[in-house]
Amino acid sequence: MTTGKMHANEVDTDATLVGRLLAAQFPQWAGLPIQPIASAGTVHVLYRLGDDMVVRLPRIGVADEELDKEFHWLPRLAPLLPCAIPLPLGRGLPGEGYPFPWSVYRWLEGENPQPGQLEDPAALALDLAAFIQALRRLDPAGAPPSQRGQRTLASMDAFIRASIAQAQGLIDTAAVTAAWEAALRTPPWEGPAVWVHADLLPGNLLVNGGRLSAVIDFGSLGTGDPASDLSVAWTLFPTEARTIFREALGADDATWQRARGLALAIMLAALPYYQHTNPVFAEVARYTIGEVLAEFLHSNT
Repeated sequence: MTTGKMHANEVDTDATLVGRLLAAQFPQWAGLPIQPIASAGTVHVLYRLGDDMVVRLPRIGVADEELDKEFHWLPRLAPLLPCAIPLPLGRGLPGEGYPFPWSVYRWLEGENPQPGQLEDPAALALDLAAFIQALRRLDPAGAPPSQRGQRTLASMDAFIRASIAQAQGLIDTAAVTAAWEAALRTPPWEGPAVWVHADLLPGNLLVNGGRLSAVIDFGSLGTGDPASDLSVAWTLFPTEARTIFREALGADDATWQRARGLALAIMLAALPYYQHTNPVFAEVARYTIGEVLAEFLHSNT
């Protein structure tokens, strides 16, 4: 894990700043212990507040719409989902030299699952499939569109090809290019709107005793392509558990191939960008690319 900066334009934060922000805006929590949390998260710096809260300070800012969405929807969705999700407790404003809105949430116990080191991959695959199924069953009426969940592979093509070029020497660029071009031939999603988390990376999952205990970071929540929640199959699971995950969700071939393309795209973008500043995420990227290539090459032999 890391507590360092991940982006060139990232602002400085520390526990003293958090204390000043709390004293000015949430005096009822001022004086509680504040402890920085080592995290591979790329959007927020985290500080544990007392025993049961966490302060999230955006590294480079987030859109107000993301906070609006989390504060509106998470309390409504929480009773309908099979595992814990964040409960928003307070919404902070820029101040004390810190330029962005920030937030306080209920602390959730657990640790991030590590690809290749899962205690019970099959059980975790079923747990995560159950979460996705529960989310999909929710009525999409009034749900916001998920910008990330509605991305098409074709819309990312130029950026991903540039990322492949930047990853020269880190990966087998010829094999990756072939896998990416195969993904681009997959029919796009044209189905009905469904709720998606759209950012189910290992860093946004918490496990206790090897089982899924919580899903966090709902900034990309909304309606979109169901494939956007299946890309985790390659970022987290080995082959056998990936098969269990797919069968539990009943994913058709086109959805599965789009999901594999999305997994590849996410990690091709991440690897060259985070290879030095976020080694945990970079390792997840390497794992994912390896799993995608192994499956792609197997399916083409």
